[in-house]
Formats: sequence, C-alpha cells, structure tokens
Amino acid sequence: MAAGYTAVRILPELWQIAIILALFAATLGSARGGLARRVLSVLPWAAGVGILLAVASLGSQGSLFFGAYRLDRLSQFFKAAVAVGFAVTVLNATRQPSLEEEKRCDYFMLLGLSALGLMLLAGAVELITVYLAMELSSYSLYALIPLRARDRRAAEAGVKYILFGAVATALALYGLSYIVAAQHSTYLTALGAAEWSWGSRPIGVIGLSLFLIGFFYKLALFPFHFWAPDVYQGASNETAAYVATLPKLGAVVVLIRLASLFEPASALTTILAVLAAFSMTYGNLAALAQKDVKRLLGYSTVAHAGYAVVGLVAASSVGLAATGFYAVAYVLMNLTCFWVLCRVAADGRNLTLEDLNGLYKRAPGLALALAVGAFALVGIPPTAGFMGKLFVLAAAWNKGYNWLVVVAAVNTAISLYYYLSMVLHAYTKDEPEREPAVQPEPVFSVVWGGLLAVAVLLLGTFPGPVFDLALRAGEGLLP
Repeated sequence: MAAGYTAVRILPELWQIAIILALFAATLGSARGGLARRVLSVLPWAAGVGILLAVASLGSQGSLFFGAYRLDRLSQFFKAAVAVGFAVTVLNATRQPSLEEEKRCDYFMLLGLSALGLMLLAGAVELITVYLAMELSSYSLYALIPLRARDRRAAEAGVKYILFGAVATALALYGLSYIVAAQHSTYLTALGAAEWSWGSRPIGVIGLSLFLIGFFYKLALFPFHFWAPDVYQGASNETAAYVATLPKLGAVVVLIRLASLFEPASALTTILAVLAAFSMTYGNLAALAQKDVKRLLGYSTVAHAGYAVVGLVAASSVGLAATGFYAVAYVLMNLTCFWVLCRVAADGRNLTLEDLNGLYKRAPGLALALAVGAFALVGIPPTAGFMGKLFVLAAAWNKGYNWLVVVAAVNTAISLYYYLSMVLHAYTKDEPEREPAVQPEPVFSVVWGGLLAVAVLLLGTFPGPVFDLALRAGEGLLP
C-alpha cells in the first residue's frame, strides 16, 4: 500500500521513465521498423499525457530516499514546467530535417533522459543527489548537440559544450568538498540551519560559490556564458530550442533552493547582484551586433539569466517566486521564437535576420507568433515577459539593490533594438529574390505556433494562478 501511494506521488517521473524505455526498445530494432514507427507516432501524445500527470501531482507532498528527494510545491511546479517544455520540444522536433532517420529514436531517447534529469533536479534536496541529477541532464546533451547530419559546426558545438561543462562540473565538485568540510552535511535542511559568513565559515562560503558555478554555467550567466552563442549556432535548430530553454529550469530550481541559504544583503547576494548586472549588460550589448538569429538568441539568454538572478538577490519568498515565474515565462517565449525559426528554416539551415524579410506575406501566422515572442522577450505588455520582469524588479526594490533594478530597466531599453529588429525584418523589409522554404504543412505550423503565442499572452494577462503557485512554493522555503 505504501509503495503504491509512493508510485502515485512520483507519476511524472515514472511516466518519463516509461517513455525513455519505449524509445530505448525502439532503438534496438530497425529505424524503419514497425516498433520505431509506432513509438515515434505516439511520442507527442505520450508527452502530452506527461503534462496532465505533472499538473495532477502539483499538490503532492513528502520525501523519498532518506530525505534526499522531496516532493513539495517547488518541485511539482518545476516538474510541470519541464513536462510542458518537453512536450513542445518533442512536437517541434518531429519534423526535424537535419536529423538522420536511423537516429531519430536515439535523439528522442536522449531528450527524454535530459528531461528526466531536470525533473529529478527539481526534487533533489541533497547536494550529491543534485549533482547526479545535473549530470544526467547534461550527459544526454553532450551526445545530442552533435546530431546534425554530419555538420562540422555541430561537432564543434558538442566539443565546446563538453569541455566547458567538464570545467564547470569540476569546480562544482571542488566546491562540494569545501561545503562538506565546513558544514559536515550535504542536506539542504541542515545547511539551511548552518551559519554562512566570511567571518565564521569562509571555506563554506567559498565552497557554495564554487558549487553555484555549475548552475551558473547551465543558466549561461556571465562570465560562464561563453559557450551559449556558439552551441546554439552549431546545434540544429530543434536542439538549440531545447538547450536554450529547459536546462534553465533545472538551474533556476536549484538556485532557488540554494538562495534560501542566503542572508539579505550578504556577501553572496552582492556577488549575485554584480554578476546579474554584468550578465544583463554584456548579453544585450553583444546581441546588438548579431546577424545570425540563433547567436542573437544566445546572447539574449545571457541577458535573461541576469534578469532571473535579480529575483534571487532579494532573498525573500516573493523574490524566489518571481524568479520561478520568470523562468517559466522565459521558456514559453523562447520556445515561441524557436518554433517560428524551425518552421521557416524547413531545410534545417541557420537563419539570419535577412531570411525573415517578408515573412508576413509568406507566412502571416508565423510572423505574428514571432512578433508575440519578440515583444515578450523585450517585456512589452500584455505579454508574460512584461509580468516576469515586473515581478523580479518589484521583488528586488528596496532590498538594498535599487541600483540593480535601474540597471535592469536600462538594459530592457537596450534590448528593444535587437528584438524588434526581428519583427521589422518580418514585417517591413522586402522579400528576398529566393525565399526561404516554409514548412510544407503550414496548418500544423500555424496552429501550434499560435497556441504558444496565446499561452505567452495569457500568462501575461492572467499571471495570478501561476505566480500564486510559485509564491506558495517560495513560502515553503522562506517565511
């Protein structure tokens, strides 16, 4: 009875494992065999069922594995977000032109493994468990990024991601050893009750700072961002859509849990504030010079990492909730933009801004979805991006970091130029002589692109339900 009750509480993880096992079985046979075709045909539906199970489990509470894995409002909130992102990514990649047929089952199995690692990361409350979940989500991407039909840029992107990831992982492990030496525990409950200050526990503060680097790398926060533009550019469009979105959820949920250890206006929050300011400024200024759309979105990720960290600096339940809401909003609006890029680049090539010229004539529905995604990334009402930035900036105001709020507001104005340049090319520039091919089934493209755009608008117009979920999760960590 107890085992059955436990299984019900972790249905999202069990369902994700079932999807992975089905894909693994499909990889053992012929890529064109009946099993592979059946599994791939039902995969989007299976991912949709995963969303329903994750939403149904939002109220689950408890702990597993001797307290190393917790089911609480925070973990269930982020599991639901991962489930939604995984379903959209699967749907987006079902028509991936740069993926060889015999590798399709392997590709989706690796996607599923990475998403499973992110789900486990959401519930991990013990540092070694956090590390193992992070590596599960990362190792899958190491093999996933180079899968782009023998493209040299993809191989280069894969090597860079592996090498930089190995360095970040080594620093995180080194920091973990310092934390254990200083605090004699790896459980967040025990660490939350411990003292963290330069005066009494300098080794602990250094260790926590090093451990955070592993997640700053995933988040692409300055100065651990340098891999992002190159990897986005080298990976296939569909893979870049995943790498640019879901791993950020895993990084944010761990940073939210660790931020509960911070004291307001402490040395650690000051370090975070400085990194956030540099990340926003550098990301936005570097994006101004980009012509490749994926590189532009890569530097955009660096800037948005800074915005997300602003909420953590507040060191309050409202700040943690604001960061959680912002992460979900960022995933939705970025997936909307990448959906359009993947549909316009039907041959799998990288797009430049000029390739968007005249899009409103060739594919008006996709042009509208791109406009909604771009406006949201800027933070223009009534989109989710506006509410996300409003929440994080309001949470940080009068917390000792008003200067950071001003920096964020200035950077939002800077980002207006390059985000709206995508819209200007789509709506005001003349069409090229040789138009880029549009997805041969525009109904599929427009319907799902429209649904993503509507979700971005609804989350901005009615943010209350999602923010309340995030707020209750934050209150579970901080009073």
